[in-house]
Amino acid sequence: MEKIKVMFVCHGNICRSPMAEFVLKDMLKKKRLEDAFTVQSSATSTDEIGSAVHYGTKTKLGEHGISVAGKYAVQLRADDYEKYDYFLGMDGANIRNTLRILGGDKDKKVRLFLDYTAKSRDIADPWYTGNFEETYKDVVEGCEAFLKYLADSKRIY
Repeated sequence: MEKIKVMFVCHGNICRSPMAEFVLKDMLKKKRLEDAFTVQSSATSTDEIGSAVHYGTKTKLGEHGISVAGKYAVQLRADDYEKYDYFLGMDGANIRNTLRILGGDKDKKVRLFLDYTAKSRDIADPWYTGNFEETYKDVVEGCEAFLKYLADSKRIY
């Protein structure tokens, strides 16, 4: 079976998208599915390229035994479109900027991350809100819903 390749996307790749990347990786490891996936995250802006994960995200994930060691912000690139199956944006602005960077979405790979949940919505940016707990809860809900979607569509078992 070919790996399922997921790219989480947010503005700076220091708060929400790395949180989603490492929460999903943790869930996959616990389900013994990590070998079936490639999971990464990236930014739509150049604001934080090369920066480490925000201390708020690092702290929140650390409370749950999840490490972000070695992760530094990278920017989404147009050639990523052929490398990934899913581009999951954290908010509407991320989706617009993702589509601009990728040059469109001919294969319908770009989605709002929380579209997989019962209540589609943006994930508030904790860079502005300071509420990393709310972001963490939204990310966990999104990851669980995304995995359920993949199981329901027979992509994973």
